[in-house]
Amino acid sequence: MSYQKRTALTLASALAGTVVLMTASAAHATVVDVDYRCKTPIGDKGAVSPIDIKSVKSGASHRLTLSFQKGVSSSPVELGKGAMNPSAVIKVSGADQGEVRVSGPPNATAIPANSPIKIGDLSGTYTPKKSGKVDFTAGVLTIKALGTTTTCTPSNDPGPSLRLDVTAAGNASNTPDDGGQLPKTGPLDSAMALGMLGGTVLLTGAAGVLWLTRRGRGAVGAQGEAG
Repeated sequence: MSYQKRTALTLASALAGTVVLMTASAAHATVVDVDYRCKTPIGDKGAVSPIDIKSVKSGASHRLTLSFQKGVSSSPVELGKGAMNPSAVIKVSGADQGEVRVSGPPNATAIPANSPIKIGDLSGTYTPKKSGKVDFTAGVLTIKALGTTTTCTPSNDPGPSLRLDVTAAGNASNTPDDGGQLPKTGPLDSAMALGMLGGTVLLTGAAGVLWLTRRGRGAVGAQGEAG
């Protein structure tokens, strides 16, 4: 098999492996309607809000962000800027089990009385303890404002808003961003290096054959002259 064909096959195999790896690690996210039942200082309230959970990988951990597309609960009085502090729990199930606590900044603008309280994005960090497919589902929401606490619990057993294929921290192989170490190569880089090595070996072999051929011809010529 020629060098060009060997290199092409090696690169094709590497690309196929890269596609498989990218597909296996892809996240599956969906917007889920969560029916919150809230216990407030002035009685029970409720509202349905579509919930979205996103993930950004950072080293061995994942930065989770929970977003509300509609307001939940309300206040009988105006909540001034910075008066409301939200937090929530994201339930972890599947290959790994547990909870991730997420929180966000206070309200940036005043919230009028008797209007839905729009919750900003809530974020937190999840570090896998086990490897495999993990689901993330919206859990209890807590709103603290003006010295009171409102607790909102999902009542409709919502499905997960996000599914990830994660690797436990102890099994991850991470390279520091600025640790002075050379970056580890991926499948494509390894394949290209292998192709280059194969090419080098092939060229060396060709040179050896050429040298032997020339040597043989030289020997024949020498024998002719001697004869």
